[in-house]
Amino acid sequence: MQDSSLSDRERLVLEAVIQSYVRTAEPAGSRTIAKNFALGVSAATIRNTMSDLEDRGYLYHPHTSAGRIPTDLAYRVYVDRLMAPSLLTQRLQETLTRELSESTEIESLLDKAAKVLGVLTQELGIALAPSFEEAVLERLELVPVSAERILMVLVLQNAAARTLFIEVASGLPAEAVDKVALVLNERLSGSTLREIRATLHERLRDILPHDGGQELLNIFVEESDHIFHGPGDDEHAIVLGSAQMLADQPEFKSNEKMRDLLELTERREVLMQALKARHHDGLTVTIGAEHIDPKLSSLTLVTSTYQRDGLTGVIGVMGPTRMPYEKIISIVEHTSRLIGDLRQ
Repeated sequence: MQDSSLSDRERLVLEAVIQSYVRTAEPAGSRTIAKNFALGVSAATIRNTMSDLEDRGYLYHPHTSAGRIPTDLAYRVYVDRLMAPSLLTQRLQETLTRELSESTEIESLLDKAAKVLGVLTQELGIALAPSFEEAVLERLELVPVSAERILMVLVLQNAAARTLFIEVASGLPAEAVDKVALVLNERLSGSTLREIRATLHERLRDILPHDGGQELLNIFVEESDHIFHGPGDDEHAIVLGSAQMLADQPEFKSNEKMRDLLELTERREVLMQALKARHHDGLTVTIGAEHIDPKLSSLTLVTSTYQRDGLTGVIGVMGPTRMPYEKIISIVEHTSRLIGDLRQ
């Protein structure tokens, strides 16, 4: 939140320094600010104001330059109070709608959205598939499709159905499959997938079906973590665009910085935790050292939750703290609304 003791001049100078640095990636000096921004004061006055802002933690002074660079605190003030909302052009809105309308299944839609966001923002597009943890099972259907395969359909309340093939021993009678489906519906319907995974063994332990049904029930018990989960509940939940979008930015010119970025994209536990914490937050902007995990301390995550088929996921971008926040926030928010509005 903005420091209420900032004067009007300090806010104007801070905004100008941020905009200059975001645009050029070069530390901003007082002469540059005076020349490129109509602040109505001299370069000397701007220099003194920048010095005051540095003393208070909004700017810092790299030893290689006379200019100054915004701190994480400066970006936070800018995002919360200084920046003007950016309206998307009609052409950009049409581009997003056209690109995302080509996909219907949530997995392909998120993959497309992450890539499009990367291209439009020049950051790394990132998404988290909806979590099925709290989805309530309405009914379960088992359909034999061959001697050794059964199609399972989980019909979820206010959410998309989930399908999965289950491998069984050959010769399982159809009557046994029907009886198992009946038992499972009696014991599981009305519970969330999280509850089912945690209590399935207890719910089924007194069942002794005949005609080969025990084998099928054992499969459900032994593989419950796999059967009763959704695309937002495992390591495959994270969807990324191309890291190449960040490779050309000055912050990633060094081999070390690029290696750190690639490690984040290949070992996704850190990103998974960061995005899962955002399921009920709407728009979220986390800047640099605000991240809990230090591996993200040089990066900003701009994300927005979306609602799809009654479930919640996350879409957004990741990049260096030096980014055009007003533009990126508008694009991310519009994309999240589109994902929820586009129908299958």
